[in-house]
Amino acid sequence: MASGVTGAVDPIHDERFMAAAIRLSRRHLGLTLTNPAVGTLIVRDDGAGPIIVGRGITALGGRPHAEAEALAEAGVLASGATAYVTLESCAHHGRTPPCAEALVTAGLARVVGAASDPDPRVSGRGYEILRRAGIAVTEGVLAERAADQMAGYLMRSIGKRPEVTLKLAVSSDEMIGRQSEGQVAISGPVSRRQAHLIRAESDAILIGIGTALADDPELTVRLPGLEDRSPARIVIDREAQLPLGSKLVLSAGQVPTLVAASADAPAERRRALEAAGVRLLATEILDGRVALPELLEDLAARGISTLMLEGGAGIARAFLAEDLVDRLALVSSPVVVGGQGVPAPVTADRVPAGFVLVRNAVFGDDTYTEFVRRR
Repeated sequence: MASGVTGAVDPIHDERFMAAAIRLSRRHLGLTLTNPAVGTLIVRDDGAGPIIVGRGITALGGRPHAEAEALAEAGVLASGATAYVTLESCAHHGRTPPCAEALVTAGLARVVGAASDPDPRVSGRGYEILRRAGIAVTEGVLAERAADQMAGYLMRSIGKRPEVTLKLAVSSDEMIGRQSEGQVAISGPVSRRQAHLIRAESDAILIGIGTALADDPELTVRLPGLEDRSPARIVIDREAQLPLGSKLVLSAGQVPTLVAASADAPAERRRALEAAGVRLLATEILDGRVALPELLEDLAARGISTLMLEGGAGIARAFLAEDLVDRLALVSSPVVVGGQGVPAPVTADRVPAGFVLVRNAVFGDDTYTEFVRRR
């Protein structure tokens, strides 16, 4: 088939198709283990306008990669076409050839990339393979948007820890709860569903033992059709106090549950939790507290790229104090908590230095604002 104008450069079309590839990649956020959720579109134009002939997302579990999936769907139509890839194509050999070589073999005329891959086995080399083969390459199209969506993978690659998102629901009087009353309904039903969507796109969710004891949360995704996307649950629990009858322990066989406990925690408690299916994380203790940077390093080594904090004020302040929060997901509610309220460590009008607003929305009666730390 003639390639027509498939290889032509059109900035408007480039942004349009890259935006579509980024949206496509979101479907597998939190489901690709140590690999990033990448999106790829194969687009060709034989004179009647550009059409998508192949779509691919990094498969569940991390393989096959998005390029391989898209090329398989496109078949012979990939020859002379343009590929839109949200992350620089891999360049290193395993048992299968790298994606950059697969694009060359398929006869692509042009490749448009978004974010660069910091992996030293890839960085710049994927594009070099393409250019050496005579393929036209355009880099950096919607790079910031793609990098924002893959921030967990990029943070784990560069910083050797997960990207940490602090999610808080804040009342109109700047409270996140009420002393000694367990869970207090602050956000509305629409906001709560959105919070479950954030959970579904996260690798893990973390709380402290105080929240676990006060609220007995389940921390699963309870959106219809997404129940199987519940992230791993992590409890910072130095003394291994998590009750065996808690929802977290009772569901440990269905959803991974990890307890970050000290080696000095009572041996019988540790054995009982392990017998119930809970995994114990060895932790370092500094000044009587779990060492958070070391904990995050260990989580990254387990392949966790995105970590959502849903604990109380203590956990939030501890991570903020150590400069370990990368993203703030704040729900501002018209609810008034009143007396005995727990003050919010941050609000939409009071964020730490270095954070910038990246998105906002209205969910029912609530306002959602999201901030990202610029590093």
